[in-house]
Amino acid sequence: MSETLLELRDVHKSFRRGLRQRVAALQGVDLQVSADRPQIITIAGESGSGKSTLGLLALGFLAADGGEVRFRGQELRRLRGASLREFRRSVQAIFQNPFAAFNPFYPVDHILRLTLRNFARNFADEGTQALETADRQRSPVRGRTEMDAAIDEALRALRLDPAAVLGKYPHQLSGGQLQRVMLARAFLLRPRLIIADEPVSMIDASLRAVVLGNMWELKERYGISQLYITHDLSTARQISDTILILYRGRIVEIGAMDRVLDDPQHPYTQLLIQAIPRPDPAQRWQVPLDWQRDDQDVEARDTESGCAFYARCSQRMDRCLAAVPPLLATPADTRAACYLYEGEGVPAS
Repeated sequence: MSETLLELRDVHKSFRRGLRQRVAALQGVDLQVSADRPQIITIAGESGSGKSTLGLLALGFLAADGGEVRFRGQELRRLRGASLREFRRSVQAIFQNPFAAFNPFYPVDHILRLTLRNFARNFADEGTQALETADRQRSPVRGRTEMDAAIDEALRALRLDPAAVLGKYPHQLSGGQLQRVMLARAFLLRPRLIIADEPVSMIDASLRAVVLGNMWELKERYGISQLYITHDLSTARQISDTILILYRGRIVEIGAMDRVLDDPQHPYTQLLIQAIPRPDPAQRWQVPLDWQRDDQDVEARDTESGCAFYARCSQRMDRCLAAVPPLLATPADTRAACYLYEGEGVPAS
């Protein structure tokens, strides 16, 4: 039986808007990251769909209102001591703005040395018990020589020349270089999972392929899984194994990357992919899309008990308002939260 590294079970999260109103960011989300099979899972959707909230919950930076977030079978909120520190080392984060991650008063290697010193200090009092896990390749470094060697190795793993990076201040490096330094910082701890929230959206197009290639190599060569949070489906296709489509805090489709993008089954996924500009000069980019129906009474309905995409869907049925559609098996071997596939089989687990 496959071991689960990180799992979200029926997770709900809402935020307060004003004094009385709350807005749902995630509603009943389930997600599993295997500990046995390295993979890149893309979390995609339009702005406000709950992508970043999901990442923050998985990192333990936010607490869920309902449901569970589990690391190796243990609830994240109950982790203490060595178990919590092991989680912090095993699950690392890369955020959108690489410039905001560095203190401009220190050279960039400061954050690399600080990372190693902090984890060496945290584990020094735990003996070897916290380190004796089947997936741990090495212990945190402690000596200056070993630290320098580890930093050099991490930078080279990300195709960075240590001589061109170490000793430089953030303003002396490009956004692409800084983001790769942040990947090297995460790699120093040999994590099992990296949660990357829009890691290439603020990087020049010429360097996006380099960073995406680094992310792919971390999975293929070093066995590091990743949650890749993005709105850019073209970059997701390049590196991802699985894609999860969010709409208004709910999963509407999930499956293998190529199957979902080549043959989308949920009406929302179909429109999302239709909106991608095609590299064809004969095709207009601003193709009219039927994103919103004109029925104001339908738009005003409360669809919390039904399909969140009901008001926009061209194939909506009365049934869609009765209950939230479960993830159902589709002819494309994906799972979609749509009653159109109710006859295709039992709800997918």
